[in-house]
Amino acid sequence: MTAGGDSSLARRQFLGALGAGVASAALTQPSEAQERAAPSLKVVDFHNHFVGPSFNLTTMNNTPPAQREAQGRVNALLADPRALLDSLEPTGTSARVINTPTAFLQDADGEVPKGTIPRINDEVANLVAKNPGKLHGLATVDAYGGDDAARELTRAIRELGLRGVFIESAKGDLLPNAKEARPTLAAAAALGVPVFIHPITDPQLHARFRKTGRQGVRLARATVNSLALISLLEGGVFDELPKLRVVVTTLAIGGVLMAGGFGDGMQIRRDTPELARRHIYIDTMGIHPALVASMVELLGADHVIAGTDWPIVVEKNVPARLQKALTFAGLSAEQQQMVAGGNTLKLLGLG
Repeated sequence: MTAGGDSSLARRQFLGALGAGVASAALTQPSEAQERAAPSLKVVDFHNHFVGPSFNLTTMNNTPPAQREAQGRVNALLADPRALLDSLEPTGTSARVINTPTAFLQDADGEVPKGTIPRINDEVANLVAKNPGKLHGLATVDAYGGDDAARELTRAIRELGLRGVFIESAKGDLLPNAKEARPTLAAAAALGVPVFIHPITDPQLHARFRKTGRQGVRLARATVNSLALISLLEGGVFDELPKLRVVVTTLAIGGVLMAGGFGDGMQIRRDTPELARRHIYIDTMGIHPALVASMVELLGADHVIAGTDWPIVVEKNVPARLQKALTFAGLSAEQQQMVAGGNTLKLLGLG
């Protein structure tokens, strides 16, 4: 693909094919000359998990026997600060933004021991402070915990120096538009930090979708992540909190396409006037050219951020693979670096 008009035309043709359900036939790859000429991207990976050795992981409890060996390898990485730091150079990653999901620690009732969340935030902040520039931290809170959650978020940002907040897409029947979650979202908006809304395993969806295999399990989690986003848009949360900034994963692309592809695009599209635009961001998990190009075309290069889901997924050659996808999307070198790291640093108040 060549630069300029040809690139824009190719992108439009691809998106038309995607809408017709034949996107795979439209994919092309950047030329070798383009790859050699483009500078290497400095990647700041927004989507990374870390639990640390002082917590008891419960992820094995519901892991099928066939997947226990693989889960064991993931658990070893989750609990090892050295593995986290040593992962940077081999993957070509400059820095990671880390979070600790309560889903990795919860009991059969979906709860964690009392005092766990403040201790998570203390330990993440301590690790980040020891590795400036290499690690950035998100606070963990029970977003559906009302004022207590908002107070812990405020402490984690103002006292511990964390840069955003990680929340689950749902808790029981509650979604992020629930009144129980409003104090957390209001605190994030007031503090000027992003909210990373992560997929969860919904028991009812999981029971039904898992019958279709691993992709069905993934689709169930994608559905919850999409629904969390739609709940905020349809629930008027952005009208109440116009400064709220939300990040979803690539799994939520169905919700992004549904919300942005019809009518006025619920004010999330890149052509929305800035003062009216809802601040929705999406990560690049999977780094597939078709998906990345769709995100860029709909939301704009300024609302797409690099993210891989480490260590659930350990990507190799992240800068090169991301560069291929962003070149396919028709982005300039400057725009590519925005997606690779600039947008994330800006979200975190570091750029």
